[in-house]
Amino acid sequence: MTEVKLIISDIDGTILDSQHQLDSGLKGAVAELKERGIPFILASARSPYGMAPLAQALGLEGVPMACYNGALIVQKYKDSYQFVYENPLDKGEVSSLLQLLKDDFPQISVNCYAGTDWLVEKKDKWVSLEAGITGEMPVVTDFTDFLSRQTVSVHKLLLIAEAEEIQNLYQLLNKQLFKYIHCYLSKDNYLEVTAKTVSKDRALRELAAYYHLNLEQTMAIGDNFNDMPMLESAGLGVAMGNAPQTVRERADAIAESNDQNGVSSAIADYVLR
Repeated sequence: MTEVKLIISDIDGTILDSQHQLDSGLKGAVAELKERGIPFILASARSPYGMAPLAQALGLEGVPMACYNGALIVQKYKDSYQFVYENPLDKGEVSSLLQLLKDDFPQISVNCYAGTDWLVEKKDKWVSLEAGITGEMPVVTDFTDFLSRQTVSVHKLLLIAEAEEIQNLYQLLNKQLFKYIHCYLSKDNYLEVTAKTVSKDRALRELAAYYHLNLEQTMAIGDNFNDMPMLESAGLGVAMGNAPQTVRERADAIAESNDQNGVSSAIADYVLR
């Protein structure tokens, strides 16, 4: 096996256990990786600020992070985030989708993520629940005015409502009303919207190029279906023991589960020894 020079890892269900606690061996493993000059990249649907506490806990400040499932890769520099790569939504389609929601699905809570900003037009119960989960607070703004600014890029929409309403919207959008939009359910009542070309696999490829590496020199770790493409592309794709059978079958290796410090154990087994 080619020596691993870069590791990219999912967060939820991977470095976090079923109680949302961090793999207890990972901080030490990351410190050893740092000594060897091997970047450990976090990849998630979360925003930069949603990922920041984990990055800080692991000593990864200054290391790139793949946010919004790869729609945006950022690197912290002093007190701000610099964009390494971005794959934003088409603004025309965002405007059309927002109008559709306003006309036909007014009860759906619309959350817009643009760079490091979380934007809403109003604070409702769903926004309050999401703020409680992430520890972030959104900025209230008019979406039409926001989208009219030429320099604005929207990287993700998060649509939240009762499960039945979200399922109805999901079925409608799956009829391919939009050419460039991809949507998927992250929960029964959470619908995530990104550009169709966004993936963690694409993020892996961009990061490999950023570090002047080939894919054979990379290791990817994940636990779910959206992680499969990066597991297959990486030189070493490691599925968590808690991953669905289909995901495990597509990986090169199987780690212990997220409740058994699977990520730090895999790093020890395949990189540090």
